[in-house]
Amino acid sequence: MFAEHMTSVLVTGATAGIGLEFAHQLARRGHGVVLVARNEARLAAVADELRSTYAVEVETLAADLCELEALRRVEARLADLDRPIELLVNNAGFGLKDRFAANTIEEEQAMLDVLVTAVLRLSHAALAPMAQRGRGGIINVSSVAAFLPRGTYSAAKAWVNSFSEWAHHEYAPQGVSVMALCPGFTKTEFHERMEVKRGDDWMWLEPEFLVTKALEDFEKGYACSVPGAQYKAIRTLTRLIPNQVLHRFQSIGRK
Repeated sequence: MFAEHMTSVLVTGATAGIGLEFAHQLARRGHGVVLVARNEARLAAVADELRSTYAVEVETLAADLCELEALRRVEARLADLDRPIELLVNNAGFGLKDRFAANTIEEEQAMLDVLVTAVLRLSHAALAPMAQRGRGGIINVSSVAAFLPRGTYSAAKAWVNSFSEWAHHEYAPQGVSVMALCPGFTKTEFHERMEVKRGDDWMWLEPEFLVTKALEDFEKGYACSVPGAQYKAIRTLTRLIPNQVLHRFQSIGRK
């Protein structure tokens, strides 16, 4: 059903990492792509690459999702009934290196705006036309951090998981699929932007594997996708270990 009906998809944070991989894999399937990111030069370069490689229609929307006016432009594109978007990938995001009190409140607010407010507003804009058509889907990129009590990033991603699970059940009768994707460590620019060294061991996933598994799980109708056996195991353990123990373990690690 996903492949049969899909026309255009919109991907936020589409010029690097997981978002870029989503753009490539969806364009390879023949879907038109709307790319959303802050950097206009990178948007243009990715758009040219997708057009020349896959011969698909590509639109670009330069938008900083911390800014309300920019968000409204993306919302308007999602709500355009004459140019329907049938899959929204809410992928844009970033993390903060320091602990909560060491960050400025402006930094914390900006992260919350991208990780939560943008997901809320863009999902709201997309769901009404999708439900009206009786088909469509949303993939909200969350994190395995959502299963762990680790500061405001984890709290924001826990909101994404909870919202996605609710929307999955709420809109399924109207033909709309919603799924939270919970990556673990992935070989992207995410950690470099935080000025944190990226690893290369068995815990680190390739973006191609991650997105391939995510799309497979989405087509199976999953409410949540956790690619990688190691991260499925971590998710299971967090269900068994009380939060008090997890808090204690993390406190020891900070000393």
